[in-house]
Amino acid sequence: MKAAIETETISAGSAEIPTLGFGTARMTGDQCRRAVERALEVGYRHVDTAQLYENEAAVGDAIDASDVPREDVFVVTKVHRDNAAHDDVVASTRASLERLDLETVDLLLLHAPSRRAPLEETIGAMNDLQADGVVEHIGVSNFSVEQLEFAIECSETPIVTNQVKYHPYHHQNELLEWCVENDVCLTAYSPLAEGAVPGDDRLAEIGEPYGKSAVQVALCWLRQQPMVAAIPKAATPSHIETNADVFDVELTDDELDAVGDLGDGRWSRLAGRLGLR
Repeated sequence: MKAAIETETISAGSAEIPTLGFGTARMTGDQCRRAVERALEVGYRHVDTAQLYENEAAVGDAIDASDVPREDVFVVTKVHRDNAAHDDVVASTRASLERLDLETVDLLLLHAPSRRAPLEETIGAMNDLQADGVVEHIGVSNFSVEQLEFAIECSETPIVTNQVKYHPYHHQNELLEWCVENDVCLTAYSPLAEGAVPGDDRLAEIGEPYGKSAVQVALCWLRQQPMVAAIPKAATPSHIETNADVFDVELTDDELDAVGDLGDGRWSRLAGRLGLR
């Protein structure tokens, strides 16, 4: 199976972020390496890791072993919030690059707000890494709208994404609307609600006419939203392939509403403001 997922990207700042990425949280060692290798074979061109995950070396081994050219893979890693002080950002990121066996990382995020250093110090270090040519783009994770606005004020370069939990049962309405208005990508982690989505008969019913599963419906719902990328995690080859097979369906407005209204019931109003009508 070859999914044409690398052809859809989100423009945010100067970054072109593939709409569907491959998440690697809670996978390590050979399991992680094999999963990333299969994801690249299937067509994923966006791979997400982090210092916290302790799997950067496995991700790097998979990228190195792949036939996909390095320049075609959008690699994301994250600075642990305990490494938020300037020198720690620089040293830990360079250590991440060594583990990944890469000269540059496409996107570096601060994994979460931190009390270890002022945000302007952390962002300044990330900007320094960009100036040194070892980081292409920067962003944040688990930030509120107010925190994201301040991060943008602190940075000399665009903050291209905020990676947050987002799925049909957990909405990010205020943040999503802000991201659409300000050309910032919202990267959705845990898009399958940590295993809750696959058993949802309501999602399965929506997907039945298209031959799609509940999982695929949830990913289609995210994919069809402006400025949203999703990074589902999967360990088995069948799940990796299934998650990628979501680019041949366009849910109707009513179907988008039905998925969205599984959450807080405000999706229909938000969809109108986002221009999905």
